[in-house]
Amino acid sequence: SSVLYVLPPGFVESSCRSRIFWMKLNKLLLQGKFFQLEINDPYAGPVLLDEKLASRCGYVLSEDMWGNPVFRASVLGCHVANEADELFSLTVNIKISSFSSMRAAVTYTYPMYCSYSSWASREIVCEENYMEVSVKTDVPAVSNDYTVAWMSALPETQNVAYQLWQLMFVSPSGRKRIMVSDAAKLGYSFNNTLSRVYLRAPYHSNESHVSVVSGVNMNMVTSTSMYRQRWLLLLIDTTVSCPVDGISFTDTTLTWTVPSVIPTLVVQESTFLSKNILMGVDDQVIVHPEEKNYLLEHNETHIRITIPIGAEGGKLKSSISGGVYGVIYSIDLFLEHTWTDADWQTTKYTVIKSITTPFMPQIPTVINNTLPEERLFNVAFGHFLSDVSLVAIAIGNVPFTLREAQHQGFKIYETLFSNRTKGFILEVSFDDPYVLKEYVNRNETKYTLLVNYTMSVGPEMTLYYHSAEVECVIADIELPEAVGYCDEENLYLAIPTFGLHQYWNLYLHNKLLNRHVALTNGYLAVTNSTHLILQIPLFAVGVIYEEVSFQKIKARFDVALRKVRTMETLQMFSVSCSFNSSAFIICHPDGTIMISAQMKTVPAIDMSKTKLRDSSCKPREYNEGHAFFKFHVTTCGTSVRFEGDHIIYENEISYEKETLPGQSIPTITRDPDYRLTVLCYYRAKETLVLGAFASDPSTSPPFGSGTMVPRSNIAVYRRIRQALNVVSRVSKDESFVEFYEPNMAILKRPVEPVFLEVELKDESPSTELYLENCWVTRSLDFNSTPRWNITVDG
Repeated sequence: SSVLYVLPPGFVESSCRSRIFWMKLNKLLLQGKFFQLEINDPYAGPVLLDEKLASRCGYVLSEDMWGNPVFRASVLGCHVANEADELFSLTVNIKISSFSSMRAAVTYTYPMYCSYSSWASREIVCEENYMEVSVKTDVPAVSNDYTVAWMSALPETQNVAYQLWQLMFVSPSGRKRIMVSDAAKLGYSFNNTLSRVYLRAPYHSNESHVSVVSGVNMNMVTSTSMYRQRWLLLLIDTTVSCPVDGISFTDTTLTWTVPSVIPTLVVQESTFLSKNILMGVDDQVIVHPEEKNYLLEHNETHIRITIPIGAEGGKLKSSISGGVYGVIYSIDLFLEHTWTDADWQTTKYTVIKSITTPFMPQIPTVINNTLPEERLFNVAFGHFLSDVSLVAIAIGNVPFTLREAQHQGFKIYETLFSNRTKGFILEVSFDDPYVLKEYVNRNETKYTLLVNYTMSVGPEMTLYYHSAEVECVIADIELPEAVGYCDEENLYLAIPTFGLHQYWNLYLHNKLLNRHVALTNGYLAVTNSTHLILQIPLFAVGVIYEEVSFQKIKARFDVALRKVRTMETLQMFSVSCSFNSSAFIICHPDGTIMISAQMKTVPAIDMSKTKLRDSSCKPREYNEGHAFFKFHVTTCGTSVRFEGDHIIYENEISYEKETLPGQSIPTITRDPDYRLTVLCYYRAKETLVLGAFASDPSTSPPFGSGTMVPRSNIAVYRRIRQALNVVSRVSKDESFVEFYEPNMAILKRPVEPVFLEVELKDESPSTELYLENCWVTRSLDFNSTPRWNITVDG
């Protein structure tokens, strides 16, 4: 058996508001507990409150929007002590247990008192789970003559039992007359007090029906209460009608609409006069609604209350629906409308409504407040209500608890916004290892912070996940600058090693300049703590000869600085010097051979009389000790042969001896023999890097696509009287392994290389291939303009 205890302070609040007992329990003192309410009848003892009893007896047990249990009871409810229809009392037992079976319960007894004497002739209460009408019974006596006449006019009343109340319901299906005791079995409650009769009805009973009044669905029970005593037949209209909807929502407001005039309650509408309209929140009347941004308005047909979502008096609650964060707003309202009409002196009509909005998605936003100058990501994540907390975070897909995140050096803290919401600030350094870094553009780094938030939402602690990606691009990379210089036989480039291989690489034409290529080409590469020093011999592969003249060479060596990922050229490092050289041979890729030959004979010879195999090929320049020749491999008697994967071009410099005139053979001469064999080696398959440049840059399109069409020299066809098997293809890269399909459109930007291969399939040793002209046009018409030349005249 339970024992009575003294109530803890702050556990119960109660009030009496317009003939309704109002009690609220503090949920904080009920955490982890189970509770029950009992109604303490002064004569019969405690009665357990359940749902069926509540609607019949005029009780409501619910929760407010903060989760506190709320109990309301009508002063005309069951087990309420009534003194002269003015003083009312109700005692409630609050039972609390740690067990769902309610064993070992602690019982607190709580009495409530209500004083209410300003009864209207008719009072109607529309509660959440019942409708109640109470009517004054101070009706003047009616003579027996009138009674007989009235009863004959109303056949139903002739059967009213003597000194017993009976109820007659009128619905679309017909009339039904029942005893009060039978009405209780149908969920109704009917009784009379000293001066009043009341009927309490559930919503949507068999005797009720729904009709639309001014766009609002009204649940109605049309009834007459009948009582016969000696000379008196008492017929009282106990019709009740309550709204079941009338709620509408926008993104920012909720609106509650109640009809001003309800036809079944006001028979003579012409006499209707609205006297007073009050609104309230919970159990408090709001005297000046506009001060709380509420809007109470009414006209001849409607009373309308509009509440901004989030307004004071209600509560916003976080929620998750389908993995989406959102909010729900709840508010407990009541409306009290007093009117007069000819049939009733005064009617007081009270509606109590608990309103909750549908789920309203509120997708959180990530606000990037990053400070590039401080190299610090500052990311705000919001907006959230106070019932949301951050429980974990992942940076770069690596999960951290909040404690681990703080230990890692991430700074996480809450911030409050002006609209009573909050956000979470995350600060992460650009240099943190979990921040992604990417070299972009010429001298910039893109820092990317990948964040995954794990939030706990609402009292249910539902987990909510949100991912964000924040980027910041800053110019924090300094492009290297190379220094070039020369000595008597070499060119040198000193290149800073910072960022080399990480951001960019060095390229010789289209080939990556690594140690293997440097060694193969005869370069010397030395690295110290800050620089890579390249030593390039004058006659090494890759040296460009800008000017070659008698005993002088102007040579240049270029290296491209390209981005590792995109191969985009950022800088060209060049060193250019002039060299004095007494003897050299230069074999140009286009087949031009330049030779500076030195005289080493005794006695000396006249270098102006030296020649190549074709005696018409004389030196371009000469002096006493040197002769300078320049010719193409296809001229001056140059021969060609193949050795392995090389093509070897050979010619010979010789001296024309002077003979004494008038003498017969044998010839006598004082001149020595002078013969110098000239050899040029070319790879049988060589990649040649050439550029096509438009004379007018404005004609260069931003990108282009086309097909390559080889066209053999028609004159050569005629001369050799046979068709040569020439094949041209475009390779996908510099390896010349994968090729595009013939006549396939190829999309290229102006800065991108095109890898073109032209091959002679003829096996005749006497046949050679020369690429005479190569150019680019916008169409298949060879003669169209604009035209970009790649090679001209071989």
